[in-house]
Amino acid sequence: MRTNVLLDDKLVDEALKLTNARTKKEVIHMALKEFVENRKRLDLRDLSGKIKFAEGYDYKAMREGK
Repeated sequence: MRTNVLLDDKLVDEALKLTNARTKKEVIHMALKEFVENRKRLDLRDLSGKIKFAEGYDYKAMREGK
């Protein structure tokens, strides 16, 4: 899709420096992909009260590999 957009030059330059992108197009694709992925992530706070753990579940023991 072709679109003409006025971009903040300083912001684009900073994005180019922070990434390995070689072009503005590549930076914009990366930014859009990251934006969509972040929006799709489930907010863990929405799960509050919806997850039930098994009796005797010990997360500390699992961390230690027991």
